Amino acid sequence: MRLASWGLIKELMASSDVVLEVVDIRDPISTRSVRAESLALNLSKSLIIVLNKSDLVPREVAERWKEYFESLGLRSIYISARDRLGTKVLRSEVRGMAKRPLVIAVVGLPKVGKSTLINALKGRHSAPTSTLPGSPGYTVRSQLYSIGRGIYLIDTPGLIPSGSGDVESVIRSENIDKLNNITSVAVEFIKKVLKFNKTAFIEVYGIEEVDPYRILEVLAVKRGWVSKKDREPLLHEAAKAVIRDYFDGKISYYFTPDELINTYGGSTL
Repeated sequence: MRLASWGLIKELMASSDVVLEVVDIRDPISTRSVRAESLALNLSKSLIIVLNKSDLVPREVAERWKEYFESLGLRSIYISARDRLGTKVLRSEVRGMAKRPLVIAVVGLPKVGKSTLINALKGRHSAPTSTLPGSPGYTVRSQLYSIGRGIYLIDTPGLIPSGSGDVESVIRSENIDKLNNITSVAVEFIKKVLKFNKTAFIEVYGIEEVDPYRILEVLAVKRGWVSKKDREPLLHEAAKAVIRDYFDGKISYYFTPDELINTYGGSTL
């Protein structure tokens, strides 16, 4: 997994005019980076929060999160980069900015759909380039694309998760196959999902258990992931499958800002 140093992120932002921060709308709080937002604003860059994967939540939930971020003074747009929903609105927002050349940096934690958004914005007619017009000394350790007349897009490495201890921060900090205590991590993730969607694992796996360990056990047996020696379920294989399925949008859960406050208290926001 390629993560960017904060020095690189600052360099990329300093060379840009607009910063698009991509977050996962299923859990925008845990997948945003307050540090990146502060850095962009301190550098006087235009910042837009892109609430991605909006196809996975009801529209009223997407609207509520948009309102929440705008109440903080942060411009926001909800989209589904995978389904190309809302990307025209985002493109129009960017193209409406008068400055040319216009450089856009796209930042976000791993697995929020940043690459999918970048591909949607690039389109079929984008062209890679190595330098910006009028900036002979411009060099970054990232890919730069021309996506329109005088509009350039910087494809950045993933942001370093906050390290807050939230399970979202943990599962996005490392490749799944390299995560320590993957079973324990998946158990915490399952607990979180069940707080907001009691039927999530019935919907995706047909498993009616409510104990996280039992969910992993049953899933392992259903998939044939058992030890050849003692026929015990291989919980770590089921754990990896659950986290992958979440990243792939197969596990459905979401909440509104109000529901998050009611569940965890105001300190979470």
